[in-house]
Amino acid sequence: MYSKNFSMIFHNQLIKWYLQNKRDLPWRNTTNPYLIWLSEIMLQQTRVAQGMPYFFSFTKEFPTVFDLANANEEQVLKLWQGLGYYSRARNLHKTAQYVANELNGVFPPTYKDLLKLKGVGEYTAAAIASFSYNEAVPVVDGNVFRVLSRYFDIESDITLPATKKEFTELAYELMPKGTRGGAEPSEANPAIFNQAIMEFGALQCVPKSPDCKICVFNDSCAALQKKKVNTLPVKSKKTKVTNRFFNYFVLEDVLGNTVVQKREAKGIWHNLYEFPLFETQEIVDFDFVSKAVQDDIFSDYTIIGIEEYSHATVIHKLSHQHLHIQFWKIRVKEIIKGGIDINDLKTLPFPIVIYNFIEKL
Repeated sequence: MYSKNFSMIFHNQLIKWYLQNKRDLPWRNTTNPYLIWLSEIMLQQTRVAQGMPYFFSFTKEFPTVFDLANANEEQVLKLWQGLGYYSRARNLHKTAQYVANELNGVFPPTYKDLLKLKGVGEYTAAAIASFSYNEAVPVVDGNVFRVLSRYFDIESDITLPATKKEFTELAYELMPKGTRGGAEPSEANPAIFNQAIMEFGALQCVPKSPDCKICVFNDSCAALQKKKVNTLPVKSKKTKVTNRFFNYFVLEDVLGNTVVQKREAKGIWHNLYEFPLFETQEIVDFDFVSKAVQDDIFSDYTIIGIEEYSHATVIHKLSHQHLHIQFWKIRVKEIIKGGIDINDLKTLPFPIVIYNFIEKL
């Protein structure tokens, strides 16, 4: 346990740094829970620089939760295209419909009730509760783990649930409790503290080679004193990566039309579009593809040409999978039933790796 005086010194010093160094981000200029929820979902697994254009696109297209709820899923997925982790977009859409239709457009005002929303975990619920409603609940993300583990020299494994509880309790102890509704001065409330500690981890206490010489805590940071900055936080579990080999067949008829399909199975890219897919155990060559195409896959068509788009071969890295992707042009004699032209193709939501290929066609 740390004294109230220590906690006050810590959070005052942190918040002072924040007010002098914070980035001007659009979701920091509002307490609107819809906008904060939107930004927090987008920034899961995503850098601020990458997520910001999507935030502006979504708020322009869907300025209220009702607008988002009334959109169709393909609209949402298309606007999300390139941001990755597409389950976030599907959950975003479902939650918007729930809030709009079941809660009359009003987001739950407490951390406990926010947790009941689809796609909203502890981190996101804490962010909305504190930023929108000034509830004294700490936000614990990778930045917070890093700052606190270094400052206090905590060697607990951050992949373990018990460690999350440990850090959450510590952050709560350090934060100013303020008053719900924002009655406290802005320099001493939970929302500012949460923003400050995350920003400090993002800008100052960065994962690799932080500039500790200019750190406001360099006279009290335990990791710096013990030369352990580069070994904290402790994270033991390593992600197992699976290699998969995708062959996409880009059919083309005499009209220049092609065919695509929606990925309806659960897993990566659910409900996004793709070309007909032939998954193999390894990278395959022309002879292998030629035989597979003519014998099994497109037996209803007369194949008049097969060639690889060799310039489009790519390794697409996801969190748990590396996709080795090859594209093959398959020219057919017949008119493709239900074929689609290049302009209509571009209006559909695709995984970004496929959309980038289409852009070059």
